[in-house]
Amino acid sequence: MKRVIDTPGGRMKLIVLSYGKGPGILWIHGGGYVLGMASMVYCSMGRVLAKRFGGVVVSPEYRLAKKAPYPAALEDCTAALRYLYDHAEELGVERDRIVVGGESAGGGLAAAVCLYERDHGGIPIRFQIPLYPMLDCEDTDSSRDNHGRVWNTKRNHWDWRHYLGDLYGTKRVPPYASPARAEDYRGLPSCYTYVEDGEPFYDETLTYVRKLREAGVEAHADVFHGKTHAFDGLFWTKNAKEAKKKLIRAAGKVLDPDGNNHHNRSSRCADKA
Repeated sequence: MKRVIDTPGGRMKLIVLSYGKGPGILWIHGGGYVLGMASMVYCSMGRVLAKRFGGVVVSPEYRLAKKAPYPAALEDCTAALRYLYDHAEELGVERDRIVVGGESAGGGLAAAVCLYERDHGGIPIRFQIPLYPMLDCEDTDSSRDNHGRVWNTKRNHWDWRHYLGDLYGTKRVPPYASPARAEDYRGLPSCYTYVEDGEPFYDETLTYVRKLREAGVEAHADVFHGKTHAFDGLFWTKNAKEAKKKLIRAAGKVLDPDGNNHHNRSSRCADKA
């Protein structure tokens, strides 16, 4: 179903997928902050988890950076989270099992939402799933001189420039825009992610997990050998199949700790219902 909510930028569409009572999952689409759409949730790991364990997925049609740079996307995503939390009873969501996740730039926004909510005494987030996240506006060893086909250095610079606007290339970039700029990771939700070792976001993904652990936050990353950004979209491949299994296992410890709630186990994009 679709909902429309008010945000600082005006009215925003949400796609809401319900698979019974259970956790509430805010799932944020990728696209380098400049592309993408809420309907990408139909082929997302957020939907996979909700179909597996029950619950509700909310996907926001957040403003894209070509027309509205930072902080527009963050404002829209936090508004979507607020909707999920405030309408928990109506949606059948358990407020103590709120999950925020996404792919690529959506993973970056997921981390940013967690930082923002922690710092502003906001909604309690139980678990974060920033998959191969776009976190660092500065080059890392893996994003520098990377010529990957799906994502590469040139594309990374271009998209960060659009997302950050006048902040790009300065030391004034806040952690809510580029979570890698954060200095304090204490009190953030536990985290699971995965990434391939030859893609641009390899280093920033592992650095994020390492800093969470150093701050006393439970965090884990599974690394697969390969050079494909968003590799899990190639759902017929060995790496994608294994990543899906590992994500379900990791998320299940939070979403279904007693192992009692197993719903539909169909393939990732089997239908659009």
